[in-house]
Amino acid sequence: MPPTPAPIVTALENRGHRLTRPRRRVAELLADRSGAFSAADLLGDADRRHVPIGRATVFRALELFTDLGLLERIDLPSGDHAYVVCDAAHHHHVVCRNCARSVEVADSGLQSVVSEIGRRSGFQIDTHRLELFGLCPDCR
Repeated sequence: MPPTPAPIVTALENRGHRLTRPRRRVAELLADRSGAFSAADLLGDADRRHVPIGRATVFRALELFTDLGLLERIDLPSGDHAYVVCDAAHHHHVVCRNCARSVEVADSGLQSVVSEIGRRSGFQIDTHRLELFGLCPDCR
């Protein structure tokens, strides 16, 4: 059974956002994705599947979905960025720099380090991001 766009569709409806045809199309493209991807990857998918959708629409949908916590934007070592579909709970990502496979990892003790940095710096730290890059087991 193919993946469905249901989680994104449900989240949009629950948060009072209209489910327009273009947003549904982007949600359908995301349902088929695993690992990190770029807007260009989604546009390529749309082109191959003959899904009529514009570049600006894809970027606007990615921005909205990211703001809603349905996607996370990852800053790549190259300076480019990609996206991953992920859970809303706080986590970090390990991304393969070869195939873009992405794995979510739990806190693993980082919160205590962040708390200590806040204590030492005097900052009240409200959020943080950690992205680790390397080679997945298949690409090694």
